[in-house]
Amino acid sequence: MDITFDKNDLAEIEKITAKYPNNTAAVMAVLWYAQEKFGHLETEAQDLVAHTLDLPESHVYGVTSFYTQYFKKKKGKYVFDVCTCFTCQVQGGYDILHYLEEKLGIKAGETTDDGLFTIQEAECLGACGYAPMLQITNDIYVNHLTREKVDKMIDGLKEGKKPEFESIPLPQHQTEESN
Repeated sequence: MDITFDKNDLAEIEKITAKYPNNTAAVMAVLWYAQEKFGHLETEAQDLVAHTLDLPESHVYGVTSFYTQYFKKKKGKYVFDVCTCFTCQVQGGYDILHYLEEKLGIKAGETTDDGLFTIQEAECLGACGYAPMLQITNDIYVNHLTREKVDKMIDGLKEGKKPEFESIPLPQHQTEESN
């Protein structure tokens, strides 16, 4: 794979960096751009971002290694970050993780042979009230997971259909005036 930015990429990166006070502040947004372009951020892509932004390679590496949302190696088209933090554990997070492993024939950290799915464990996705849950490729949250919901999600993704955004209202505090 050719790890370079063409003139159109550089123009987009210029638009991105214009929104920030300096290139250090813009590094995360430019890394997102690079990950969208290349699919992942191996060392060559990280070095390209560093050189493009005139930043130390160690700084860019530090950002990509800190945030799990930056993929340092090739992943599937759809990456399932399954929350296995305490609340999700108690609500069945590991059951969902193991069901995904069984259904897709891979273990956490692996990608299906067709390159479509990768499964990962996530420490916490900040959606404890919707457990068990997962996130698809740094984007859509799928909440209140069941085996049936996982089956429907996978079938839809195989057809290129992402799950719809699911709005989950927060519980409303009752006051005497609202009674």
